[in-house]
Amino acid sequence: MTDRPWVRPAPGDPRWGHAEGLQIGLAPLPGPRGLIRIYTPYLGHPHGRMVNYVAVEPIPAGTSERGFSELETSALNSEPGKRFWGADDPAEPEGPCDGVEDVAGGVRRLSVYVMCERFDNGAEVYVRARFDERRPHEVALAAFAAPGSVPLSRVVLTATMGNWARLRRLRLRERVVTPGELWPGLADGLTGDVRFGEGFAAHARFGLDDLERDAAGAALLTAEPDEADPAAAAYAPGTKEHWHFEGRPAAQTWRVEDPGPGLEAWVNGRYTYWASRSPIPGGVAYENVEVVRPFEQGQEAVFAVEPLA
Repeated sequence: MTDRPWVRPAPGDPRWGHAEGLQIGLAPLPGPRGLIRIYTPYLGHPHGRMVNYVAVEPIPAGTSERGFSELETSALNSEPGKRFWGADDPAEPEGPCDGVEDVAGGVRRLSVYVMCERFDNGAEVYVRARFDERRPHEVALAAFAAPGSVPLSRVVLTATMGNWARLRRLRLRERVVTPGELWPGLADGLTGDVRFGEGFAAHARFGLDDLERDAAGAALLTAEPDEADPAAAAYAPGTKEHWHFEGRPAAQTWRVEDPGPGLEAWVNGRYTYWASRSPIPGGVAYENVEVVRPFEQGQEAVFAVEPLA
């Protein structure tokens, strides 16, 4: 449902965001459960085409083991993926949810809370998604621990489908890093982390000093394709149609306005598309792109998708 300048939910279509820009959506929209869908129709995508997903992965204090919103079994029906649902107020999580508009500094904003089923590790978290009318190609995502949660060391929001856009240029402060440099010789079937299944390389990590900064001092982590026309790629026989790129290429950026010394950038890569044996055209591409830092209530990172010239 369009409510200029916003998109708000319609029956069967839980979607919020900029009417002419970036939008988020939740199941039962197509795609796995336990993921925030990122839509960018301004890139020439048909309705329903996701440019990426954002997963929620909380880590309790005293451990390094993540919860996985996409992979854990739901207590609702024993199927993969934690339940996500929208709320206007986290104190009333089952109430109606159209998104709440407010005005800050003369700027219109739309906010919605993405509530999440309790994780197997005892984490109970939710995420506020906030849209700013001046910035149509981005959403600010803030993580919160609910009152019943175990103490948390981190809540990782990870952009988890970089392979669809074939992101291969990771822009750092003084250099561009490619998957070929990070994981030379990565081949189909390499198991970097058995929790993620076959094909993943182990995470590469970069500290705050490695990251680009904007004029205001915000830390930036940008990944972009290395192909001028990704839609013209030739795919291996049997590659499912939903992996075929369409639309305009774009840079995908995490921006942290108030970076602290514990901030790191973590990336991994794949040689094949997720849940398939189909090689990615052009070789290894980044899959999960994330900023990781010690947890603080309400900490925010902005996810932006900007068209490339």
